[in-house]
Amino acid sequence: MTTIPPLSPARLCSSCDPDQFTFTTTAELEDLSEIIGQARALDAIRFGSGIQREGYNLFVMGPQGTGKHTFVTQFLEAKARQEPIPLDLCYVNNFAQPHMPFALQLPAGTGAKLCQSMRQMVEELRVAIPAAFESEEYRSKAEAVQTDFTAREEKAIKELGDEAQAHQIALLRTQNGFGFAPLKDGEVIKPEDYDQLPEVEKAHIEARITELQAHLERILRHDIPEWKREARDRLKRLNRLTTLAAVEHLVDELRRAYSTIPEIQTYLDSVQQDVIDNVNDFRRSEEGGAEQVGSDHPQFRRYRVNVLVDHTASKGAPVVFDDNPMYHSLIGRVEHQAQFGNLVTDFNLIKPGSLHRANGGYLLLDVRQVLTQLYAWEGLKRVLRSRQIRIESLGQILSLVSTVSLEPEPVPLNIKVVLFGERLMYYLLYAYDPEFAELFKVEADFGDRFERTSESHQLYARLIATVARKEQLLPLLRSAVARVIDHGARLADDAEKLSAHMHCIADLLREADYWARLAGREAVALEDIQHALDTQQHRASRIKERVQEEILRGTVLIDTDGSRVGQVNGLSVIGLGNTAFAQPTRITATTRLGDGELVNIEREVKLSGAIHSKGVLILASFLAERYAKNRPLPLAASLVFEQSYGAVEGDSASAAELCVLLSSLADVPIRQSLAVTGSINQFGQIQAIGAVNEKIEGFFDICQARGLNGAQGVVIPSANLPHLMLRHEVVQAAEQGRFHIYAVSHVDEMLVLLTGKPLAEVNAKVEKRVADLIRLRKALARSTKDKKSRDKRI
Repeated sequence: MTTIPPLSPARLCSSCDPDQFTFTTTAELEDLSEIIGQARALDAIRFGSGIQREGYNLFVMGPQGTGKHTFVTQFLEAKARQEPIPLDLCYVNNFAQPHMPFALQLPAGTGAKLCQSMRQMVEELRVAIPAAFESEEYRSKAEAVQTDFTAREEKAIKELGDEAQAHQIALLRTQNGFGFAPLKDGEVIKPEDYDQLPEVEKAHIEARITELQAHLERILRHDIPEWKREARDRLKRLNRLTTLAAVEHLVDELRRAYSTIPEIQTYLDSVQQDVIDNVNDFRRSEEGGAEQVGSDHPQFRRYRVNVLVDHTASKGAPVVFDDNPMYHSLIGRVEHQAQFGNLVTDFNLIKPGSLHRANGGYLLLDVRQVLTQLYAWEGLKRVLRSRQIRIESLGQILSLVSTVSLEPEPVPLNIKVVLFGERLMYYLLYAYDPEFAELFKVEADFGDRFERTSESHQLYARLIATVARKEQLLPLLRSAVARVIDHGARLADDAEKLSAHMHCIADLLREADYWARLAGREAVALEDIQHALDTQQHRASRIKERVQEEILRGTVLIDTDGSRVGQVNGLSVIGLGNTAFAQPTRITATTRLGDGELVNIEREVKLSGAIHSKGVLILASFLAERYAKNRPLPLAASLVFEQSYGAVEGDSASAAELCVLLSSLADVPIRQSLAVTGSINQFGQIQAIGAVNEKIEGFFDICQARGLNGAQGVVIPSANLPHLMLRHEVVQAAEQGRFHIYAVSHVDEMLVLLTGKPLAEVNAKVEKRVADLIRLRKALARSTKDKKSRDKRI
């Protein structure tokens, strides 16, 4: 029998040597400005942020806590400081179509200046225009227009009167207007005298009066209205000239101030024209009283400049993170105000979204938050496809409201969108959203661990120093740094790797700082790190302790000494929240005569996961290959996890299930002082499993509580040797020979360890049992055949 020695204590935990560090405390180390072990992701970020092509937005993926968000933000902020400052964004009134405001993109800082300039110009116009209309020059010109009109009117009436007088007819002015009456000797003929006149004379007078009335009607209905229109036109021209004289020099000052910006020149032209067309607003505002003074008056809101994005204080391209990316917070919105029971709006109530603020730079979003907000994802894709930001309300898009709203001019988009999310999110979007691959062509994949080397140890130490300084923590002694590095390897579940989960490391440093300060130390020591780890474990160990308590009390049956046929200690892992622990689980098997069926009781009651069921089928194939290659396997077997009341998943118990099945077939007892973990393939090779450290420690805790006797231990796959990072007390027990770890690569080695017998003897007993079952099957078949023959003769 080949003896398989236990692993040496040195192989159970690859501890970091503090002597490799030249510093005494981390206060002597420089800050780390780069991220460790993420070269692939860093290259992707550099490429994605540098290429200026459509669709090359970034998706940064990786597990939470790796520092990807912090690093990408710092990287982009540093890059953005070297890039040009983008344009300011303003909305101004469209005087021709007020429901379609114009967008002005102006050099950085110009928007706020233009806003202030317009406010000041309106204030000056409110003084200058009324003053111009109250001047003597204007009054005299306006009076001249009125005097001219009056003179023309009087002249026409006088000429008509003279004409009537020449025909012995008087033109009379009454309260009801003008009238005609015949004269005699310069006096109006009385009605009774008129009646005495001959009919011929009366007919002559009436004919003359009719002609004069027609002439009067022409004057009143045609000439005088025409002269009034001419007077009004002259007065309007006078008003326009007067307004222009008051406005032009103020507008010209702004034209000169913004002479290099054609968009402002065009806007000022329309402002000047609107002021001239609506000059009465300024004249009435002066009469309205002090309470209406100011450019905020509703009459003058149309001259304001709505600055949506102001880059006056910017030092480069913007980097914006939207932590609540709702549709309106991304795209922007048009607000409304209630006035007299109605909702009204104008261009001053247009509000920017994060896309406006980040335009010309970088917008950072959490993909899960975007996807969970109503229409935010569709809105973001629409903007990226069209390369312009069009502000529309959801009510308009979905035709839910008929309220007339604004249609602001779209703004050209020049932006890099960076999405953060888990890998699953990326793969799901890539598979189910056809547009995703066209809009996010660069993936930056942050790993959760990296290579553990002497160089990475030095970088990890600088990272620890950086976190300590940033968080204002006590510096760490080099022995404490070494313990943190060991913990980083344990988090990675690999002695040759270090965890990139910086949040866990930062939490450990904060807690160790607390204990160090409580102890009155000036630097964090190894004991503080260990105490922080122990308290973390203790806080999360209530359920673990309950489970172990039930095992120690005998409620859950687990043997840690002696030998049993058809019974083995498997190891299962329970993950709860941010902690995971293992417990031994009794696996039993029974065998009997049958037709080759292997009953997985967990599967029969629908408690077996697909991977566990696959493992059982694989071990059945191994049995048939080894012991019944050229003949049927005449047995029935049952496998079960005893006292298991939940789902069983994974194939890490398949090697233990095979061994317990062979134990039942060979009637060879298995050592209960050993626990077994490992996955098996059809050739009997033992494959690596997960959580190997937790599984070993879970069985160790039970054995230690009952008392270590030097025979106890755990059998693990050889492929898991690089993953061993066991607790100090487990390593110490192994050094003292009170607990052992065995590594095997084939089921035959595992059988030898578990049974304590040579492999040939175990195989021979299995072969004998199979042969006995075959003979029994044949005997039963003959007996059945003979019985049928006898029954037929009878």
